[in-house]
Amino acid sequence: MSPIRTTLRRAGTVTALAAAGVLTAAGASFAHVTVHSESSAKGATDGVLTFRVPNEEDTASTTKVQVFLPTDHPVLGVLVTPQDGWSAKVTTTKLKKPVKTDDGTITDAVSEITWTGGRIRHGQYQDFNVAFGQLPDNTDELTFKTLQTYSDGNVARWIEETPKGGEEPENPAPVLQLTATAKGAAQDTGSAADSDKSAAGSGSSAPKAADSDSTARGLGIAGLIVGVLGLAAAGFAIARGRTATARSADE
Repeated sequence: MSPIRTTLRRAGTVTALAAAGVLTAAGASFAHVTVHSESSAKGATDGVLTFRVPNEEDTASTTKVQVFLPTDHPVLGVLVTPQDGWSAKVTTTKLKKPVKTDDGTITDAVSEITWTGGRIRHGQYQDFNVAFGQLPDNTDELTFKTLQTYSDGNVARWIEETPKGGEEPENPAPVLQLTATAKGAAQDTGSAADSDKSAAGSGSSAPKAADSDSTARGLGIAGLIVGVLGLAAAGFAIARGRTATARSADE
């Protein structure tokens, strides 16, 4: 085999392996169930939680999604948005510690929402929207453990909690980071002031889901760069080989 072909094959192999590694990492990030909300300040009122559920199986569809809401720091006034093709079952639980609000004392809260009847196929995702009346104001984050059931009977258990300062586990539970609200400020996060606070928050208070998405996009860009560099290296090898051949002919 000529030196040119050997160089091209090596360059192509390195490029393919690097790109595959990058895409695998990016795919893993996108496969996680995540939770998002534009109203993420402590004590926020009248907002919406969006649970994004991607399908990570090649040969099966997602047919059931169970989201478990925390009861130690309950989300109050939960209402499920109707979803085409899906039926929602809401389970409430009596709170160990009632929550006092301006409208009275709350003794029960939603602890589980189960969606069934629909299908999320390979390469697709589904957003499940849940309206809330008020988020807790005495915690920095809310963890929503989730079970994702597939048509073949397999269950993805998104229930692992990420230790502080540690690496993300293989099956992380969706987490909503809550931003601080200034004392005396209105709790309604529909206001422009709260939107500015959310956008200007520190890196540690940014939603983990957004960080994962940003990381995945960065990895995708890195893969493209690796591919371009590989092609450039191959082109350089061809040019050198042709130059060497021309010199040999002249001699």
